[in-house]
Order: sequence, then structure tokens, then C-alpha cells
Amino acid sequence: MLQRLYNSTMQLANHPRALWVLAFVSFIESSIFPIPPDVMMIPMILARPSRAWLIALVALVFSVLGGLLGYAIGSFAFEQIGQPILASLGKADAITEFNTRFNDFGFWAVLGAGITPFPFKVITIMSGWTGMPLLTFVATAVLARGIRFFLVAALLWKFGAAIREFIEKYFGIISTVFLILLFGGFMLVRYM
Repeated sequence: MLQRLYNSTMQLANHPRALWVLAFVSFIESSIFPIPPDVMMIPMILARPSRAWLIALVALVFSVLGGLLGYAIGSFAFEQIGQPILASLGKADAITEFNTRFNDFGFWAVLGAGITPFPFKVITIMSGWTGMPLLTFVATAVLARGIRFFLVAALLWKFGAAIREFIEKYFGIISTVFLILLFGGFMLVRYM
């Protein structure tokens, strides 16, 4: 089923109104949809490199707006909507333990999920459920999603189709290593 959904999302990248479809996919991916916007961004940017920055901006804005929907689901409808979504992603067992530790590392959780392939919707819902300060959530979501989408856009704009396979294969690993190094740097500065 996910492969069929992935293929359908890829085909929408060729739609005449692909930018609007990207906005919609970016919005719902941050709260309920399992396929990330990158799936559409890559072919859209390869087809029209001059629009790379606009495509990344649309993905960023609507991803953060969708993140606010996820935050609202966590805040106001966790039991009815949020918990079933997280259970469908296999995250139901860790909900209680996650809640107790989440706000201690909330900035890092949002940053990590926003940059890496970790499902961003899990963090948006959990941010609302645990009561993370809304301003912290929004600022971190903008930072994380901006890094992710503009980095993909920059690589595709600069290197074109040659970098596509590299992004699809290694972006998750590279972004995770980047996040670990960033976190390690902050901890080093903090405790020195």
C-alpha cells in the first residue's frame, strides 16, 4: 500500500498544479500523511531548477502550518486522533515514557524529526500533547524544515539529476550524523 501511495505522490509532481499539490502534501505530511514532501520536491526541482527556492519555500511554509495541525491534534484531540495515528506508526508503547522526557529535549526532538527521515507527524503531535511552548515548537520547526528542504533544493539546483540517487539513498544518514554533531557541539560548549 505504501509503495502505491509513494508512486501516486511521485506522479503528482508532474501535475500542472504541482506546487499546490506539494503545499497540500507538505501540510498533511506534518500531521497524518506517511509520505514526505521530498518525494515531490525532487522531480519538481529537477524539471525546473529555476524554481528550486520557491519549491523549498512552499514545502517549508506548508509543512510548518501542517505541524501546527499536528500540535493541535496533540493538544486537543490526542486520545481521539493523535493516539491512533501514533499507534498506526508503531509508536503507541513508547508514548508514556516519551511524554516524561520529551520537553527536556523538545528543541532537539523537533529539530531531529524535522531534518531527518523520522516521521515529523510523531513529533508535532507529541509537542502538542506534552505542552511544549508553541513559540519554541514553531521556531524549531521552521529551522528544521528550512534546513531540510533548502538543503535538498540547493543540492538539486547545483548538481541536478546526478545528486538525486545520493539524496534518496543517503540523506537520512547524513542528516542524522549532522544532528548528532550539532548536539555534541552544543553539549561540548555547555560543559566546557
